[in-house]
Amino acid sequence: MGDSPRYRMRKILDRLFQIVSALAAIVVISPLLLIFVFLLSSGGSSLTWDFLTQLPKPVGETGGGMANAVVGSCILVAVATAIGAPIGVLGGVCLCEYGGPRLRAAIRFTADVLNAVPSIIWGIVVYSWVVLRMKTFSGLAGGLALSFIMIPLILRTTEDVVRLVPPAYREAGLALGIRRSQVILHIVLATARRGVVTGVLLAAARVAGETAPLLFTAFGNRVWASRLDEPMAALPLQIFAYAISPYPDWHRQAWAGALVLLALVFLMNAVVRILSKGKTR
Repeated sequence: MGDSPRYRMRKILDRLFQIVSALAAIVVISPLLLIFVFLLSSGGSSLTWDFLTQLPKPVGETGGGMANAVVGSCILVAVATAIGAPIGVLGGVCLCEYGGPRLRAAIRFTADVLNAVPSIIWGIVVYSWVVLRMKTFSGLAGGLALSFIMIPLILRTTEDVVRLVPPAYREAGLALGIRRSQVILHIVLATARRGVVTGVLLAAARVAGETAPLLFTAFGNRVWASRLDEPMAALPLQIFAYAISPYPDWHRQAWAGALVLLALVFLMNAVVRILSKGKTR
């Protein structure tokens, strides 16, 4: 039976499917590896301690770094998270715990549409709402534009994670006489907190490399930004400015900045992978 032609054919097909699957996985992974190797070869020589700790040099001079852009990117992502995470999480909870089928369907549809909106549109919207009214570019406007991108991502992730919490948890809390809001806060969200944090970090990693909305909002600068109501540097903006410049040294620094940005996004995704090993307690 084990040596029958049908059995041998099944083994051959099974082995062939394994090979094709492995090749498909390599095809998926290879672009990331190629990008990383290319960035390392192009910008690795410029990735020095001075690059991470010094401000950019004046136009035309060699040397300097992107310390202000690294710090500015961290500030912008932090502002965007502070604005977008509470709204997204509460929206996801509302989508899962409250409202009727029609309301939930409308919110899901709206969130999906917002996820598909090009990021440059959010930059133009915040430019019209905030920058023109404040009469200045600012880190606050940049963080707000990024938060608009984060909100629908966090909302849908939170909904999926909260929906995984067993209904028995909610029923047990309500049976003890606990208010529904307290059940959601102290039981449902506490149980799903790893998944919620994972969704927030995924959204933060998603917006960390955005350039288009920051062109209309944060705008960038070449010094330290001490306040949120003034232009603020960011790694994507600095990379863009250096990449289109005519100076070879700036081109090398642009590659080094891209390598740092890729490393930051990779680190955030690694943290997400660690947290996502157990989405619930």
